[in-house]
Amino acid sequence: MTDSMTDTRAPSERLERSDAEWRSRLTPQQYEVTRRHGTERAFTGPYWDNKAAGTYACICCGQPLFVSAAKYDSGTGWPSFSAPIEAGAVDEHSDTKLFMRRTEVRCARCDAHLGHVFPDGPRPTGLRYCMNGVALDFRPEPETDGKG
Repeated sequence: MTDSMTDTRAPSERLERSDAEWRSRLTPQQYEVTRRHGTERAFTGPYWDNKAAGTYACICCGQPLFVSAAKYDSGTGWPSFSAPIEAGAVDEHSDTKLFMRRTEVRCARCDAHLGHVFPDGPRPTGLRYCMNGVALDFRPEPETDGKG
């Protein structure tokens, strides 16, 4: 498991670690996906069917990436979002692996591979940010007692 919650850097400050540090902080599957650009199998990772309200952050550095209000069921077996939490939270890179042209999505803070974005999402963005659940850390909204 990662200790991303204890990192005291500002969210916008670039975070770099050695390969050995990433290996020691992440599970083998988290490392394979985020640092080696792997992919978890569909319908096996956490959060693909999570419907709770909250924020999805980078498992490596804790940067907030997506909010539950932008999450939707794409039927793909991976957590899908219509937009990042804010401009600059993620970076997009051309990916021509597997003999196809795709757009890779990485955390803008630590360069962790998160997944890919496709132009077949819902309105208003028309985008589907298809993320690997093991690359994310879900932070539920605090429950309130309704007494405000």
